[in-house]
Amino acid sequence: MEKFLTLSSLAVPFPQKNVDTDLIIRVERCTGTPREEIGKYAFEMARLRADGSENPEFVLNQPRYRGAQILVCGEFFGTGSSREMAVWALAGMGIRCLIAPSYGQIFYGNCFQNGLLPIVLPASTVDDLMREASTGKSFDINLQNQTVNRKIHFDISPRSKKMLLEGLDEIGLTLALEPKIAAFEAADRARRPWIYPQSQ
Repeated sequence: MEKFLTLSSLAVPFPQKNVDTDLIIRVERCTGTPREEIGKYAFEMARLRADGSENPEFVLNQPRYRGAQILVCGEFFGTGSSREMAVWALAGMGIRCLIAPSYGQIFYGNCFQNGLLPIVLPASTVDDLMREASTGKSFDINLQNQTVNRKIHFDISPRSKKMLLEGLDEIGLTLALEPKIAAFEAADRARRPWIYPQSQ
């Protein structure tokens, strides 16, 4: 998983509320689509017309926002089903950071497992950032300092912060503790040898 330290990018205003994972990625794309290809289907129902051509009115199709890595979102972004592929799709299209007043709970956790930073800020602050994003302004995200544009502070749990800074998912975090686990097991084996099976 790619580490997340700092990010400077255009931000896309995406004010729609209650964006569910079905809108982010259609359920039909969740089976049989390789992970490395799923990004091209993100927001498919809104991004593409029935004939497969791009919808020019969809914000992510607008030339000035192409290549942007930050979405400034409406409240309850990522609600609905628990499919992790929604996060894969966002990451696959290049999104690395989300800013919103709230998220679907499972979606929020899935972001950290896949290298996306979901920032939670008050609705009034998000509205201000939404207006700034609409002017084509570039945003600066610093995870170590927990700031947006060097002045807006956001909260994040120490565990989630460590995952992103070190590029580790839950399994990676556990494996990083392997020396401590081995030391505990050795000490416990010395204290209570009778509970460990004897090697033949």
